[in-house]
Amino acid sequence: MASPRDLLKPSTPPRVALFVTCLVDAMRPSVGFAALKLLQDAGCKVEVPMQQTCCGQPAFNSGDTRDTAVLARRFIELFEPYDYVVAPSGSCVGMTRAHYPEALAEDTDWAERAGRLGARTFELMSFLVDVMHYRPTGVTFSATVTYHDSCSGLRELGVYEQPRALLGAVGGLEVKPLEGNDVCCGFGGTFCVKYPAISNAVVSEKAAAIERSGAQVLLGGDLGCLINMAGKLRRDGSPVRAYHAAEVLAGMVDTSSIGEKG
Repeated sequence: MASPRDLLKPSTPPRVALFVTCLVDAMRPSVGFAALKLLQDAGCKVEVPMQQTCCGQPAFNSGDTRDTAVLARRFIELFEPYDYVVAPSGSCVGMTRAHYPEALAEDTDWAERAGRLGARTFELMSFLVDVMHYRPTGVTFSATVTYHDSCSGLRELGVYEQPRALLGAVGGLEVKPLEGNDVCCGFGGTFCVKYPAISNAVVSEKAAAIERSGAQVLLGGDLGCLINMAGKLRRDGSPVRAYHAAEVLAGMVDTSSIGEKG
């Protein structure tokens, strides 16, 4: 019998594990439910493994490769049986794809397993477009929006056209260009904790660019970036609201925006 680690040919419908991510679980569960709905609408059989934990990105960013390796092995064991792993976060997927083999480099077997699983692990927008060829139907959101491309999603995973293609199918939505859309917002995981003054300067420039876009709503694909930018916008008294793109695509914007009191 083939080992779960060798499972490469997707079933029909594909069996997808939703990696919720720590921030979504703790700060914005509605993003997880939106991701679940989108994956189901796209025709996937979705499961949410209850034993999932952090991907290890904060530890890795802090130089703690040993504990990162522990979390990486746990992640691999848990998610190997699935056809695909999908997360509404480019940074978490970038961690599993690009950095697990690095964290596990001293163990060839684990590094190879990480590489095989990484090839089946996708950021949500990329998976919907590139794998499932999905477009939302019957979804409306009458607003002008602008889109921030997160560093990991853009640079490590090549996520750019996919969210725009999906948003283009939403009725009533107008996308306005964002100056410096590909420039860091200042969050950077643990960067904002280690270097708060620099982080604040960066997000101040980002908030000003968002205001200049004239958009009513800020969208993105990484909750960490969105929390950072939404927080700055709220502190500056801006009326711009912020949502994860998955919430708009799933028609789940009847809740308070990110950073807004419910």
